[in-house]
Amino acid sequence: MEAIEHRFLDVNGINMHVAEMGPVNGPVILFIHGFPELWYSWRHQIVALASLGYRAVAPDMRGYGDTDAPSDPRSYTVFHIVGDLIGLLDAVAPHQEKVFVVGHDWGAYMAWFLCLFRPDRVKALVNLSVTLPPRNPKMKIIDMIRAVYGDDYYMCRIQEHGDIEAEFAELGTERIVKEFLTYRHPGPLFLPKGKVFSRPAETPLVLPSWLSEEDVQYYTSKFEKKGFAGGLNYYRNLNLNWELTAPWTGAQVKVPVKFVVGDQDLTYNSLGNKDYIEKGGFKRDVPLLQEVVVMEGVAHFLTQEKPEEISKHIYDFFQKF
Repeated sequence: MEAIEHRFLDVNGINMHVAEMGPVNGPVILFIHGFPELWYSWRHQIVALASLGYRAVAPDMRGYGDTDAPSDPRSYTVFHIVGDLIGLLDAVAPHQEKVFVVGHDWGAYMAWFLCLFRPDRVKALVNLSVTLPPRNPKMKIIDMIRAVYGDDYYMCRIQEHGDIEAEFAELGTERIVKEFLTYRHPGPLFLPKGKVFSRPAETPLVLPSWLSEEDVQYYTSKFEKKGFAGGLNYYRNLNLNWELTAPWTGAQVKVPVKFVVGDQDLTYNSLGNKDYIEKGGFKRDVPLLQEVVVMEGVAHFLTQEKPEEISKHIYDFFQKF
């Protein structure tokens, strides 16, 4: 971990914090994190892949950690985020026409759009947890989700700016970090008003073996400083993204892809994702999908829960190219 380098880059109008490791001229792997995470979620993969000759690059995404967090919620659309990533690639890999990409959660979502908008920059993709969100031209995303799961579903609860932040503040940053990172229920996540997590706030939380108090304190220190609003703003742009991406209705991702998900992951067990993966929809929309791995007994934060296995999945796929 001490060998990981840190620097700040001016990309797409924001100051972005980036963690890097590996040979300067090695093939770049761009790691894109999700919510509520940081570059730190890739700490195991950065070290592992750097030791195998790759240049691992993991930013704190817009709104997170030591990267700028614009105050306007509408500054977090897919176009802003993909713009950040292209600016980052121009800065860290100016002589590499294409790079490898790994995404998890919101990072996976943004990686899909990076591949849709700029396939010329991506050699191959390993995406974790979140499948390609095919655009339904007849219904906005949040409207569709609300119709299925109601107002307490977490994506719906997050929509009103400042509302869920106030509840998070009441519970405290450390508690929120622990609640999310230890969540293992294989089904839809509901955050009812006034009772955002099902157990009382005073109930002690036992950390799994793969998550230390030191890890929790790192996340907590960064979210204490930055707050959760930047990360939550990604959710608040789901309907706006739906409007802006109308030209890509029916578009396919045409880069080589490997997809990995845990069978206990809430994303795998909600919104019809299992059927989408197993009944041909996923392969239809991602024709170069080469492999789907469903990890038994593994939940959402698989990069940390099963670090060696995830690093091996990434390496085994990328060494083909």
